[in-house]
Parts: sequence; C-alpha cells; structure tokens
Amino acid sequence: MKLSQYARNEGITYKGAYLRWKKGRIPGAYLDGTGHVVVPDPKVENLRNAAVYARVSTNRQKEDLERQAERMAAFANAAGYRVVKVVKEVGSGVNDHRVKLTRLLESDEWGTLVVEHKDRLTRVGFEWFRV
Repeated sequence: MKLSQYARNEGITYKGAYLRWKKGRIPGAYLDGTGHVVVPDPKVENLRNAAVYARVSTNRQKEDLERQAERMAAFANAAGYRVVKVVKEVGSGVNDHRVKLTRLLESDEWGTLVVEHKDRLTRVGFEWFRV
C-alpha cells in the first residue's frame, strides 16, 4: 500500500508516516522504482501464515492424529505457507463446542487454515466457510 494509505490506517499525518519510514520503523517498507514508499499490507502478509488443524474422533486414533498434523504441516510448508500454529484435537465432528478449534478460530495470528479434509473441521455447516 502507499505510504499515504498507511498514514490513514495508523491515524497519523503523512509526514509522521514518512518520518517513521526514514527511521526504519515500518517493517518491510521500501522505495519502489518510481520513488514511492510502499508499505506491505499486513492483511495480505498474514495470508501466508497458516494454522494446521488436525482432529480425530476417538482416543484410539491418537497415532492418526499425529500423522495427520505432520502431513498437513508438510503440505503447508511445501505450498509456501509459514506454519505458525498446529492444533490437534480429539472430538466429534458434529460437536460444535470444541475448545481448541474455537480458540484457533478466534486467533488473528494466521490467515490460512489447513485441514486434511473438510470433515476434519466440521461434519455439518461447512457451507459457512469459504474454501
């Protein structure tokens, strides 16, 4: 985004934003070929951060849970994502009161959620999520 947009988002003047940039206090900001200061959009940057959610239905499947989490983390890394969180949970897919999933969905440290299959996330109501 342009430095002027950054200034508006931060609620500061353009001059204040420019001074921040000159002092190196805006991470990732750079001068493009036309002489404009460009600031990376944190929302776009956050999309490269991935959370992995692995779920099995019973305690007897705990070994499957570990393998599932490892496969999804490897997939995310191979696809160019930076895995910032791995959540493993034992619980029914129809139970919509899973504590770990709720905490994960409330977190703002990731932008992409990686699951092995949509039924690992939920058995019902999947249409609420954009694939």
